[in-house]
Amino acid sequence: MPNDSVPSSEEKSRGSAANRAAPSGRYQLPSLSDRGALIRLAVIGLLVFMVVTSFAYVAGWLSPGLLTPARFADGFEQVNGIHEGFRRNHAKGVCISGSFQSNGQATRLSRAAVFKTGTVPVIGRFSLAGGNPYVADGPLAVRGLGLSFRPARGQEWRTAMINLPVFPVGTPQAFYDQLFAMRPDPTTGQPDPAKLKAFLAANPDVVAARAIIGAHRFSSGFADSTFNGLNAFRFVNDAGDSTFVRWSMVPVDVFQPQDPSQPSNKDQNYLFDAFIERLHQGPLRWHLIVTVAQGGDPTDNASVPWPPDRQRLDAGTLTIDHIEAETRGGCRDINFDPLALPSGISPSDDPLLSARSAVYSQSFTRRAGEKHSPGMVKVPGPGTGG
Repeated sequence: MPNDSVPSSEEKSRGSAANRAAPSGRYQLPSLSDRGALIRLAVIGLLVFMVVTSFAYVAGWLSPGLLTPARFADGFEQVNGIHEGFRRNHAKGVCISGSFQSNGQATRLSRAAVFKTGTVPVIGRFSLAGGNPYVADGPLAVRGLGLSFRPARGQEWRTAMINLPVFPVGTPQAFYDQLFAMRPDPTTGQPDPAKLKAFLAANPDVVAARAIIGAHRFSSGFADSTFNGLNAFRFVNDAGDSTFVRWSMVPVDVFQPQDPSQPSNKDQNYLFDAFIERLHQGPLRWHLIVTVAQGGDPTDNASVPWPPDRQRLDAGTLTIDHIEAETRGGCRDINFDPLALPSGISPSDDPLLSARSAVYSQSFTRRAGEKHSPGMVKVPGPGTGG
């Protein structure tokens, strides 16, 4: 006789287990709650995989030949040594601060808050190129100027400039290759001629850039140096119109040519010491000059100059009136990322911009976790000018 009674809980449990253990032809699908758990596990696994893959990519584990930010920073360390707490490039420097007074002329090109008529505070840094914070100043040392413009309601703008008329290379790979081609031989203190010759043969555009730089006259110091942004950027105004530009800081102090015979071992910090002495005499000023591109001007290669007849607009005056050593200065923990841009300024298609941004970040992360040691540049007194 058929059993019409209701199955007990134990029988239900046995039946469910039997179904799960049945051959594939009689398999029952998991319940909705089981499927939800499986989906959640799959999503978590995918997220973990993506995070691990991202770290592996940045570290260069997936593609050993890929020029990653980590590999780039490693290259600086291999060439210059590891100096804990210091930047991997432009390691030797000093903090400065002051203000930027906009005259409003650049608002027709860009809606950035920094260009509206008025004054904003600025924190910056003068530096020398290279990863050795204890290098002696020299007559042909590449000088850098990093600035952080800080309007009252945000919209910070950061820029990093150098005193060369063009960038020595046009691509991240060429920069990396040049780093090792120019690496001094331990026995001679000079680059290996064979390696340098091979690098230049493979990069004819670098030869052209070096010729322009070689014809450029260096100034006597930081105070009378012109600092150039070199990379192109895109300004966007309130109407949405865009214009490609490059910018420079042009000094008010009269240009004095550098003495090429200046012995670098006479005063290890003579460039910085001269700047400190000059600032104690009174504030220093530069004009922010914006150069406007015309059709056909390259925006993706900072090693190629624009024609000298391009329109130049004076956007305002930078005033520097304070200096401090990096150990106590406000610039020490600033990453002068060229892509830290306000609304109204956008990057161009120059590949060096994203590469610089990524390597600066890698450098910042490394030094942030290291103990910072005092550098060579000493700033006596309160550090203010005038």
